[in-house]
Amino acid sequence: MKIWSLLLLLSLMARAIAAAEPLAVASPDGKLQLTFAADVEGRMTYTFAADGRTWIDASPVGLAGVEPAAVVGTARRSVDTVWHPVWGKRAVVPDVFNELTLDLKSYRIVARAYNEGVAFRYEEPTGKATAELTQFRFAGDYTAWFYNGEHPNLGPEKLSASNGKRRPVMTIQADRSAFLAIHEADLPSGDPLVLQSQAGDTMFSVASKPNPAWRVIFFGRTPGAMVDSHLIELLNPPPAAGLSFDWVKPGVAVWDWRINGAQVEGFKYEMSLPSWKRMVDFAAEHGLRYLVLDADWYGPEFGPDSDPTKGGKVAQVREIIAYGKTKSVGVWLYLNDVGGRKFPLEQTLQQYGQWGAAGIKYGFMRGTPVEKNTRTRLITELCAKNKLLCDFHDGPVHPYGQMRTWPNAVTREFCHAQLDAHRVFQPKTFVTTVFVNMLAGPLDMNNGLADLTQAGRVDEPSPVPSTLAAEAARTLIVFSGATIIPDIPEHYRKHPELIQFIAAERMPWRESHTLSGAIGEYIVMARQAADGVWLVGAATNEEARELDISLAFLAEGPHEATIIEDGDDSDYRTHRESYKAAQRTVTRADTIRVKLAPGGGACVLLRAKQ
Repeated sequence: MKIWSLLLLLSLMARAIAAAEPLAVASPDGKLQLTFAADVEGRMTYTFAADGRTWIDASPVGLAGVEPAAVVGTARRSVDTVWHPVWGKRAVVPDVFNELTLDLKSYRIVARAYNEGVAFRYEEPTGKATAELTQFRFAGDYTAWFYNGEHPNLGPEKLSASNGKRRPVMTIQADRSAFLAIHEADLPSGDPLVLQSQAGDTMFSVASKPNPAWRVIFFGRTPGAMVDSHLIELLNPPPAAGLSFDWVKPGVAVWDWRINGAQVEGFKYEMSLPSWKRMVDFAAEHGLRYLVLDADWYGPEFGPDSDPTKGGKVAQVREIIAYGKTKSVGVWLYLNDVGGRKFPLEQTLQQYGQWGAAGIKYGFMRGTPVEKNTRTRLITELCAKNKLLCDFHDGPVHPYGQMRTWPNAVTREFCHAQLDAHRVFQPKTFVTTVFVNMLAGPLDMNNGLADLTQAGRVDEPSPVPSTLAAEAARTLIVFSGATIIPDIPEHYRKHPELIQFIAAERMPWRESHTLSGAIGEYIVMARQAADGVWLVGAATNEEARELDISLAFLAEGPHEATIIEDGDDSDYRTHRESYKAAQRTVTRADTIRVKLAPGGGACVLLRAKQ
């Protein structure tokens, strides 16, 4: 009896200590802190602070349907290493974090703090959890933007004005120098994250079912700092032992979908071998890496009898793959979910690999979010087995850093792509998407049109709400392992400075820096190509503006700068194909001022002088 009383007393003391002593994990630089606390009933909360200020007040954390979350043990570790991605925003990525593990009665919470943000996940082995208790109780009525499928992003809206379900990425401006974003990382299975809000409150809860992914909170003093972060990828595991991805080569691709119907110099472009050869020749001429073939090459894409290995123009496809190899241009193949399900998927992808295809573009996947996530992972793994890159379109599962585990997952249409489905893509859409959707991973947005009227197209003969300089700049600004440009060779040849800029985007990138930007207003991005050349792209919303671009990122010594700006009569509303180009010698001490038209942009190409 005395032993039982002593054990009871010790248990009560442990609960009291757990309730009285919060447990915190701080970022390596000490500026971010994630703090957990538990009351005597086992209810746990967390708070998030950065730069000495709390941005997320005490918020519930934990799982329902399992035993109360009293802490029974803790563990800590620190990691200081580097990640050398196969491809990405930069060649060398610091992987530095502090980790706190909270052992609870029936599950575990693992929390990490990086200099760019914090994350936590639940490890519950029994699968008995019925709901996730996680909430984000923001400490103020901040302004937010949200992913919105193939439509312009939701926002800007005050947190208290949000009402109903919202899909991540959720990007937040909390102060002039405080930006946050909510997403998830490493989703091996389960229900992709969905957030729930209620009008009049600044609290968001998790509406989706429990899953093993990390709950991620980005933090940046500028929105561009979050764009440049590798937080999502670093929270994913490296490739499995024995897997090699040295065959994965990111790059620029031409595309046959948007060219269909264009007529020039007595030639009519179609989705067939003669047009494909012209596209391959153009790609080879400029050192572009790929040609992407889109729908209907093996028969009507939604036709149940369209065989993706035997139907339609299979003979022509095999010929263009072989022809592309003679020109060092790889060929991607489109595969619709109908054909992907009706015919044996594993054999289909094996066949594409044996033909020598470079990758697949997978379209219109059906199913619940859980089913889509499972199938996306399956296809990605099968593609890796057959040395195929992959690009998922038409409402894909959101990216969650899988490019670290599966580097062949080079892009997806997690955005409102240009000119899709008769919806108008406005300049403000672009300069919002890059600060929201692009935080999740690489995007396929199909920028880079060289004909602003698009009058000769079969699919979407509507004008482009952009300028020529902006179109070229957007190809650089958008992070993607497959930058797919949509126009015909003749249109690019009319604008030699622009195609020179696009062709100089030789990946994998050595470095990337968002130099400046404001959500929904403008962005300036600098990237260093694989050959050491620096490129800068700037884009604005509907407002004209002048921007100063500091060249402090350059190495010492003189550089030859090619500066491309909007023409004096450029305007996204008029579709005039006008731009001006100039050259000058610069150093890292210089600043270049560029003038952007409404909806416009600017490009700068910088080569070290010998």
